[in-house]
Amino acid sequence: MKVLFMFGGLPHYYNYVLSRLNALEGLEIVVVAPKEGSVTVGAGVHQSKEGIDFKVIFLEEYQAFYGKSFFRNFIKTIKEEKPDIIVTGWPYVLGFVYYPSLLLTVRRTGIRLINKEIPFKVPKYQEARQFFQEGGLLSEDLQTNLKRGSLLFNLKYDLVTWVRKRYYNLVDAHVNYVEDAYDIIGSYGVPKEKIFITYNSPDTDRIFAAKEKIKELPPILPPNAYRLLHVGRLVKWKRVNMLIHTLKRLKQDYPDAEVVVIGKGPEEENLKAQAKALGLEDSVRFIGAIYDIETLGRYFTAAGVYVLAGMGGLSINEAMCFNKAIVCSEADGTEKKLVREGYNGSYFRDGNEDSLYQTLHKMLSAPEKPSENGRKIVKLSGRK
Repeated sequence: MKVLFMFGGLPHYYNYVLSRLNALEGLEIVVVAPKEGSVTVGAGVHQSKEGIDFKVIFLEEYQAFYGKSFFRNFIKTIKEEKPDIIVTGWPYVLGFVYYPSLLLTVRRTGIRLINKEIPFKVPKYQEARQFFQEGGLLSEDLQTNLKRGSLLFNLKYDLVTWVRKRYYNLVDAHVNYVEDAYDIIGSYGVPKEKIFITYNSPDTDRIFAAKEKIKELPPILPPNAYRLLHVGRLVKWKRVNMLIHTLKRLKQDYPDAEVVVIGKGPEEENLKAQAKALGLEDSVRFIGAIYDIETLGRYFTAAGVYVLAGMGGLSINEAMCFNKAIVCSEADGTEKKLVREGYNGSYFRDGNEDSLYQTLHKMLSAPEKPSENGRKIVKLSGRK
């Protein structure tokens, strides 16, 4: 069976997962990706050809007449590759709505379509207009360009909702990260038997293997039980600025508290300036981006608590593999399955600095932080 994925790039963590799929007997993986950088990939997302053991076809990406990205010569590509399944997602799934010739080609050749998404920040069908009117769509900069209340606004987002309902029902199956998909996608008229849950995860076998190697290496940082760790792109919706501000308050009771920031992105200089303005130059370590799992694992090992102050997901899995207690709020839905209050971590109210402070204060005061349980959850979830 040949499965063709449509991606806006080649994120390093996906390469290893797809390579493992490609190694399965009877399964062939092909990925279509843009020749150049894509507007569909978030700022600071690391792309790499490392770990690729599957076929990649690079096509020109262009802005279609409906305002979103698609691939040139895609119909020609699927005729040549003859996949059994196409796995697509936003915004490429729109092509199957707006290009009748593409959908006709897929139907005539018997190709099955799968829509893959979290779904994250997707409203239920009956709640869609209110969702958009209240500015429910936020960018990575925590901004919305929605101008609410006008007739044009309602017409535009009623069309968005109709199109979503259209492509939700024209695909053959949905693959989603979270169980909420049953209610969300089901509200658009999709039968439950067409909705499948596959939890978001990196290749944890690689992580556990790296963890064994790390045991033989010296500590990368001096021991500090009050060390907080952030791993992820430095964009506003990660809320690293809130974590740094919270650190200032924590140091009143925990003078040794510090934050290690691993990642890069457009907010890096702003965050460094914030740390300096708060007098935290010596308490906030900006390490930069790390994609080597052994080096990254050494920083996880050196941390006391892993904190996801904003959006994210995969880093939770990674932290749990290294026995770290997790503090997070609303991420991408991954946390709902992985983080259990008081068992392997704690939650704080989304975007609420006081709640983050109180949660971390309580966590740092615990002589034994919930951590080893996280590794048990990862294994029981079938991620090893």
